[in-house]
Amino acid sequence: MTENQTWVSEFVLLGFPSSPRIELFLFGLFSLFYAFTLLGNGVILGLIWLDHRLHSPMYFFLSHLAIVDISYASNNVPKMLANLLNQGETISFVPCIIQTFLYLAFAHAECLMLVVMSYDRYVAICHPLQYSIIMSWRVCTILAVTFWTCAFLLALVHVILIVRLPFCGPHEINHFFCEILSVLKLACADTRLNVLVIFAACVLILVGPLCLVLVSYSHILLTILRIQSREGRRKAFSTCSSHLCVVGLFFGSAIVMYMAPKSDHPEEQQKILSLFYSLFNPMLNPLIYSLRNAEVKEALKRVLLKQRSR
Repeated sequence: MTENQTWVSEFVLLGFPSSPRIELFLFGLFSLFYAFTLLGNGVILGLIWLDHRLHSPMYFFLSHLAIVDISYASNNVPKMLANLLNQGETISFVPCIIQTFLYLAFAHAECLMLVVMSYDRYVAICHPLQYSIIMSWRVCTILAVTFWTCAFLLALVHVILIVRLPFCGPHEINHFFCEILSVLKLACADTRLNVLVIFAACVLILVGPLCLVLVSYSHILLTILRIQSREGRRKAFSTCSSHLCVVGLFFGSAIVMYMAPKSDHPEEQQKILSLFYSLFNPMLNPLIYSLRNAEVKEALKRVLLKQRSR
């Protein structure tokens, strides 16, 4: 370590460097998206809570997905909005590490949750007679506790490996939040172990779950094609297509971000990808489930009619 290196107590988030007019426009646009994210996922949570017909395993897990989306966006977006208003927004070391931890935990939770949701659809469509036994409330609770616990433990491993590193300058994070790869670039020590663990986690949390989801839906597709009733096929396709849209958006952007060759997407493109699954995915998920899911639309109508009749 050279003599002119000093320990870093805070970082500067560079965000999206641009003209003040563009930054103001982005602030308004992203604020609107963030509001839609909170509103849309809040509506999903409210509908599942208020409508007893949605008290089923599928919507139990969907409510957890809405909680993850709200938490995920709220962990990253407010700091980004503050940075758009005040270029070069600083963040202390400890809050930065906490933000990294929560970002990883919610990302891991969503990956594992999407696998559980695909398994739920597999059992519901391929083994409908055993559905209530296989997906009992006890099993659903155990699955929920398991994926939340695994998500936070895996995130904790990454954070432990980060805090052991010395950060002695520079102190500028070329991102709009404390994204793990951007933070590691500032460490003045060997980060090969960190990168190796990140890659292993990507295989475990991204590639593995994605393969399980694809296997589940290949069985589901074959079963749907054998359904004689047109209405039954339509309902099954409606439910599964919404879930597949969410799976494609989340896993696609995350795999490109963390597993594609780095030369293919420079840092500015990485920010856009991060923005996609930090803000756009949480905003789009409730829209996908409400627009492509007949049960959610019917529940919304019932709740609105009930409010009007009061």
